[in-house]
Amino acid sequence: MTFTETLWKSTEPLYRAIADHPFNRDLAGGRLDPARFAFYVQQDSLYLRDYARALALLAAKAPTPEIANDLMTYAQGGIAVEQALHGTFFRQFAIGPAERQEPACFAYTQFLLAATALESYEVGLAAVLPCFWIYREVGLAIKKTAASPNPYQAWIDTYSDDTFGLAVQRMLEITEQAAATASPPLQDAMRDAFARSTACEWWFWDAAYRDLRWPAI
Repeated sequence: MTFTETLWKSTEPLYRAIADHPFNRDLAGGRLDPARFAFYVQQDSLYLRDYARALALLAAKAPTPEIANDLMTYAQGGIAVEQALHGTFFRQFAIGPAERQEPACFAYTQFLLAATALESYEVGLAAVLPCFWIYREVGLAIKKTAASPNPYQAWIDTYSDDTFGLAVQRMLEITEQAAATASPPLQDAMRDAFARSTACEWWFWDAAYRDLRWPAI
């Protein structure tokens, strides 16, 4: 079993909870409440700004120019594609931009920025991996059962697309390379970072479904 396979196996119950979450079941069925989707899109747009920063911080620590270039490409090009997708939904559902990150988004982005800025390259890499990997798996799973027509078809198409899949595969390769020379304690730290981000992925979807926001001040 490869290192990344052990990461997935250790967090598989969380992935199953994500894939079977009412948010994703309703999205697949085309019946997701537009208000819930609007909350998700608003927060995801804010999340991606910090995710791009996290990838850029990681690129600065990359061991080779090739890996640094790949990470910067994902920070710039990949994020631009997803932001364009958000723009589509802003227009389709008449969604206005959010002004602040709500608790789940804030916790996730702060963890990613801390992991990539303050922790080792290897730990930062493990922290950013779930966003790539889980979205591909959820996208592919939803594509198999999605209702047609589906108001969220553009979302499904983006994350089940072969091009996105290639980016995920490259991130897996980069992570395997990093783990191959990591000490056992460092590998354990990578596992912990991966698990924390996976938990944040679940929380992000759950928060959107339940409209979890900061208390009124």
